[in-house]
Amino acid sequence: MARTVNTPVKVVPGGDSYLNASCVKELCAQALKARPDAELIELDATSADQYAFDEAVSPSLLSDVAVVRIDNLQNADEKLAEAIISYTKQAVKDPAGSSIVICQHEGGAKGKRILDQIIKAGAGKEEVPDLKKPDAQLNFVYKEFEKRKRRVEPAAAQQLIAVLGGKTGELAAMCEQLCFDFDDNPIGLERVSQYLTANPQVTGFAVADKAIEGHTAQAIVMMRAAVEQGTDPIALIGALAMKLRTLAKAAAVKSGTISQAEAKTNPWVLRNATRQLGGWTSAGMSHCIRMLAWADEQSKTNGGDPLYALERCIEDISHKGR
Repeated sequence: MARTVNTPVKVVPGGDSYLNASCVKELCAQALKARPDAELIELDATSADQYAFDEAVSPSLLSDVAVVRIDNLQNADEKLAEAIISYTKQAVKDPAGSSIVICQHEGGAKGKRILDQIIKAGAGKEEVPDLKKPDAQLNFVYKEFEKRKRRVEPAAAQQLIAVLGGKTGELAAMCEQLCFDFDDNPIGLERVSQYLTANPQVTGFAVADKAIEGHTAQAIVMMRAAVEQGTDPIALIGALAMKLRTLAKAAAVKSGTISQAEAKTNPWVLRNATRQLGGWTSAGMSHCIRMLAWADEQSKTNGGDPLYALERCIEDISHKGR
């Protein structure tokens, strides 16, 4: 992530949004530590102009230098961009006497020319991973435990990713909380599953797994217990639908309709889903997906009965749509 601030101007472009924000925050903290007399000034390029920037980097009554954080660099207008580029060229010649500027860019094509020009002018660039690939997510989880001098079993890490892989902030918080609450080293799958039972998405996955295994009664009991504990039925329906979509992708990969890469699903999750395909037909899966759509409608309608609809869906899933 963030490095020691050794150039007056830094840019943090794209990557995972949570990691991008964390990198910017860390760079600001490092800069303030290196310049304890500096004040932190935050600007948003969406609304800030060249005059606000010039004032921010100039000496003030409180301090000769500042740490200036600029968010949404991609939205900077031409005048502001020119001011940042000009300042970068000047600051690299006198890094010790210059204010530190840290620019956050969301990535993508918008504002890329500005980004490239600032880097060309002498700004340092921080690389932020995007965590789109399962391997990158797995490495992130391992590192979250490693930096706390802890370990996590591969299956436990995969479970965390399966549930929270698209929510990096929640994933990081969960890793931290597990390390804080438990002394296990390594943290195992049973501990992770036990800890996440209050999470509606995990509960939904557990309900779906029981239903797919044919354990209708157990699945319904788990569903009702979750609802009694405050889980919104719509969250359980969403998790059940996600599970069936994964099964559908696994079936498509197995039949050769799509490749594993095209499925865009964690390989570990895909392998588990493939093992659960026995007895399923295209017609049965389509029926269950339609039932979940109906249950979703029941949950959003005043006159609907979401619990009855959920029970019907669980029964149909446990019988593979037959």
